Amino acid sequence: MEATLYLIPVTLGETEHSRVLPAYNREVILSLKHFIVENVRTARRFLKKAEPLIVIDDLRFTELNEHTSPEEVSGMLAPMAVGESVGVMSEAGCPAVADPGADVVAIAQRKGYRVVPLVGPSSILMALMASGFNGQSFAFHGYLPVEASGRAERIKALESRMYAEKETQIFIETPYRNNKLLEDFIRVCRPSTLLCVASDITCDNEFIRTRPVKEWAGKIPDLKKKPAIFLMYK
Repeated sequence: MEATLYLIPVTLGETEHSRVLPAYNREVILSLKHFIVENVRTARRFLKKAEPLIVIDDLRFTELNEHTSPEEVSGMLAPMAVGESVGVMSEAGCPAVADPGADVVAIAQRKGYRVVPLVGPSSILMALMASGFNGQSFAFHGYLPVEASGRAERIKALESRMYAEKETQIFIETPYRNNKLLEDFIRVCRPSTLLCVASDITCDNEFIRTRPVKEWAGKIPDLKKKPAIFLMYK
């Protein structure tokens, strides 16, 4: 069988696997011995939950994160050169989307290896689906500048782009800065601009709400320890 790079989604939070991941993913996981992951400890925990009988010590893990050098990344697909398939996993959701896994996928594509994305939850797309915003034209910007004035300028610029192009704008933030980012949207944006806040997607305490910016004032949920997606539209 052709060596394949499998992109393996994981759950968002402690959601039950059966709720968001198809059985086929488990079959793929059981066929692999090599995994590229952001964090070995959490990857091992996910795999053991996916299949309690899996022998973790028989597997080989390589970490890929923001500290990984380009030279290290280029060597991560060595098993594929001898016909062995490899799995890529993120810390949450889909690998290679707002995730360092994209670097190893790019190498696989350049080398002509088969790349197979598996079905699973994407917080970015699920938030867009539930927002009521334009799903045909949207842009994901990742993190906004940390410095206050630069962040305000960026929000204003993207709000203007959103009105001009009718394009949904999507952002994420480090959980401990979520509340501050929401406060910045309220302070900087037009009162009528629509803002969707989506947190803990697929989890028991999932929260997804779309309101005009003026209606968020004084009603900010506590998001400082929760993964969240922010979306803006007209």
